Amino acid sequence: MTSVKEFRVEREPTADSLGRGRFVFTDDYSVFDWGKMPDEIPGKGAALCTMGSFNFELLDVNHVPTHYVGAVDEPGGEPKELGECTSPPAEMAIDLVQVPNLAYDTEYDYEGFYDEVGSNYLIPLEIVFRNTVPVGSSLRSRGEPADYELDGDDWPDEPVSLPEPVVEFSTKFEEQDRYLTREEAGAISGPAEIDRLEELALAVNHILTDRAERAGLTHEDGKIECLYDDGTIKVADVAGTFDENRFSYDGQQVSKEVVRQFYRGYDPDWVDAVSAAKTEAETQGVADWRTLCADEPEPLPDDVVDTVSDLYAAGTNAYTGSDWFDAPALDVAVDAVRDL
Repeated sequence: MTSVKEFRVEREPTADSLGRGRFVFTDDYSVFDWGKMPDEIPGKGAALCTMGSFNFELLDVNHVPTHYVGAVDEPGGEPKELGECTSPPAEMAIDLVQVPNLAYDTEYDYEGFYDEVGSNYLIPLEIVFRNTVPVGSSLRSRGEPADYELDGDDWPDEPVSLPEPVVEFSTKFEEQDRYLTREEAGAISGPAEIDRLEELALAVNHILTDRAERAGLTHEDGKIECLYDDGTIKVADVAGTFDENRFSYDGQQVSKEVVRQFYRGYDPDWVDAVSAAKTEAETQGVADWRTLCADEPEPLPDDVVDTVSDLYAAGTNAYTGSDWFDAPALDVAVDAVRDL
């Protein structure tokens, strides 16, 4: 997996009871599913934890169940509401469910996965929602504009707004993300109903989109992960941050997409090698495509690291409506990104 959060278990979940754990947000970053990149973006972890905690509390106010327990603003401290934190938190306390091993031989064994779950488990899907189709969106390679009630035969060179949000499903535990048909998703979701997952994704999308608009941001797309707890589906992982979702400000990306697109021009040989390795892994039936990649990414230039760090901090300040970070105003941070 390619998470750049550390995961700590305080109490293991059992077949009939939830556990307790923490996410520790680091300043690492990942693009193109590579995993930890060769450098860090200072302050990124605290920015994402602050934004994620804010969103979980926003979902709670709107009666959306989640696994969030509270934010932690000092290492080893007790979880609390975000408003009680005296500094930007970098840890988040969460409820835990079982995550059985998803075995792989020539294909993934989802039947075996469910043989090991009890009344709670992490649903092996990511539920993606899209309000726009930005440049770089994978949806452009998987469909034509007409498939989404849009005019034109070709995708334009600028973001396109969708008439209604689109919900898609992709794999969660496979080494290489794979988009699924609704029927395929239903076959691997277990007791969690696909209709309910879609409803939950649309509700989260609506809440995040409204909050973004209040901050002057456009919420373009994102995803949720969910857990199943004795008949209740809850939002898990982290929702609505600049790593999980794409936001923009006055047409400029305010998300991890900035780094992703920068690498396309900065280190194209590595980007091409990643793409080739993923294709070869599918051909060979190899689970971990990274073993087939012959190239390593270059570290970001120092000025790019500083600019992206400011963007995460300024964006979090604007989104939450609080000055958690000593950062430039969002419009200033965005202008700096445009010059990269």
